[in-house]
Amino acid sequence: MKNIILFDSDVREHLLPLTFTRPVCELRVGILTIREKWERALSGQASYITQEYLSDKYEISISQENWVINGSILPNPALIAEIERLGTDEALLYQDELIAAKLGRAQFGLLMKEEDHQELVGRELEGIEISRINRPHDIFTLNHQEIEADFQLLTAGRTSQAISSTNQVLGPKDRIFLEPGAKVECAVLNAEAGPIYIGENAVVMEGSLIRGAFALCENAQVKMGAKIYTGTTIGPWSKVGGEVNNSVIQGYSNKGHDGFLGNSVIGEWCNLGADSNNSNLKNNYAEVKLWDYAKGSFGRTGLQFCGLIMGDHSKCGINTMFNTGTVVGVGANIFGSGFPRNFVPSFAWGGASGFTTFKVDKAMETAELVMKRRDKTLSPEDRIIFLRVFEDTAQYRRWEKKSE
Repeated sequence: MKNIILFDSDVREHLLPLTFTRPVCELRVGILTIREKWERALSGQASYITQEYLSDKYEISISQENWVINGSILPNPALIAEIERLGTDEALLYQDELIAAKLGRAQFGLLMKEEDHQELVGRELEGIEISRINRPHDIFTLNHQEIEADFQLLTAGRTSQAISSTNQVLGPKDRIFLEPGAKVECAVLNAEAGPIYIGENAVVMEGSLIRGAFALCENAQVKMGAKIYTGTTIGPWSKVGGEVNNSVIQGYSNKGHDGFLGNSVIGEWCNLGADSNNSNLKNNYAEVKLWDYAKGSFGRTGLQFCGLIMGDHSKCGINTMFNTGTVVGVGANIFGSGFPRNFVPSFAWGGASGFTTFKVDKAMETAELVMKRRDKTLSPEDRIIFLRVFEDTAQYRRWEKKSE
């Protein structure tokens, strides 16, 4: 089994707030996380080179031979073949950026210590298409493509559970796959435009309308009468109702009621209150801009459709309205009438009428209660991450300075 080490590149800063709480490779796009894709692609076990405050939870494991890979890169067959060809202490470059390297233990140790070491032999990739996650909106933009790739990877040579006769199926049945324990009854499943994947013990309730490409991960639920459009992934242990279009929910998050979520990425342990909606198209049809932490300002997306990016452990009350291209940080709690601004800092408490600070100890208390419902605990490592994110994002909570 190969020892894979996935590293965070400079792109990590552009992927905040989603990467405040995880390495880049732990982002889910398609059915699997980037780490899971590489583990399957290279038949290996992965560990991490990430931020110091994340490293207690996401540790590194070094072996005699190490395949070191940029954690923002999505595998494809041609790229995998090039990586398999690497000799020891040889690297693959793409436009002068490190994509992958095969390193012995000694060479790896010297590189990590920035000591003298044998120069790596760099080989530039040519004629190979590279897909990667550079910005949060790339997750939903590439999601249809990645559901297709992951569907092939996960279902090749396997047989789906039988699809109940209570369902209405459109398109080829071999493009619908139900894992063991999955339950789908009285739903409309349209696989004409893309595959539909239903994970282990996942449930699609009666009256649901689903159009592929779509992925419902293990133990997740689609509630009664939901309308799910193409390019959508519902991560593990999440519950979703209402209308969802081309969005990715990372996992353990709920949008259990009516309301629209479109062209969006929602982190883990989030909750969207009943009848919450986001805009994904500006009234003047102009390009959407998103807050970019690396720039400290709003950046261009090149997209006409772009909705909500929400970091882990954030929540909103009933009837919350999000403007086009809204970014919400980690541990925020949003409520009240009107549109909150389109950049909501981490640990913000309030809404359109103004914000105060959601104290970090109270935020962790809430997280404990939420996680307990899924038989999970807030570990000491998680607490360190909470405290560090709270400190690192204080600069964005400008109301704190005004109140001093």
